[in-house]
Amino acid sequence: MKKILLVGATSAIVVACARLWAAEGAAFFLVGRNGDRLKAVGDDLRARGAVEVSIHCMEATDFAAHEGMAEAAFAALGQVDLALLGHGSLPDQAECERDVGLALREHAVNCSSVISVLGWLALHFERQGHGTIAVISSVAGDRGRGSNYVYGSAKAAVSAYCQGLRARMFRRGVRVVTIKPGFVDTPMTRGLPLPGPLVATPEAVAGRIVRGIAAGRDTFYVPGFWRWIMLAVCSVPERLFKRLKL
Repeated sequence: MKKILLVGATSAIVVACARLWAAEGAAFFLVGRNGDRLKAVGDDLRARGAVEVSIHCMEATDFAAHEGMAEAAFAALGQVDLALLGHGSLPDQAECERDVGLALREHAVNCSSVISVLGWLALHFERQGHGTIAVISSVAGDRGRGSNYVYGSAKAAVSAYCQGLRARMFRRGVRVVTIKPGFVDTPMTRGLPLPGPLVATPEAVAGRIVRGIAAGRDTFYVPGFWRWIMLAVCSVPERLFKRLKL
């Protein structure tokens, strides 16, 4: 039986992943800020085959609560085979430009809170000596763009942190996986003018995430074509890139 910790357990992508693991008879420790939504997700997972579900309410930016959450997860599950971090928000770039405090709060949600949770989990996984930590970052972190650089810079920091953490944990028998989705049709992106052919469903993204983790990938794009899109985006010289309305 796989024992799985999910942080941001009510997000569309994380829920879609959890449903696939529930069908395999996994046990879960669900972390999120809304108790009612966590309970609904837990009930859904039990109906789909989950052997055990525990829930834990926590605000992502309550940094003082992260250590206790990690301890509670390992105590409830006995061991953690997989931790998936998928919490975050998509800020309004224009609002962040007008309100520096908002920009900092969005960074706290999308970057600092992720790094804090990873830090505490890493200590527990080190003692355990095995397992996988997977983090949902974003293609937005591959290059800063004028239209979303608050969000993109947060994800860039998360991806770089995971890369270093991967090297540290490799020597301790623990895998660290960085997942980079492109456009996904979720409540967070609904209403945005996204290019239809490039928008994936949470279910399609979840399938690739579950397979990528199982295959032992270190870093992968979801869907895979985003690797080539971002390679092209990153190859544009800065003197030209800054002139583009991206």
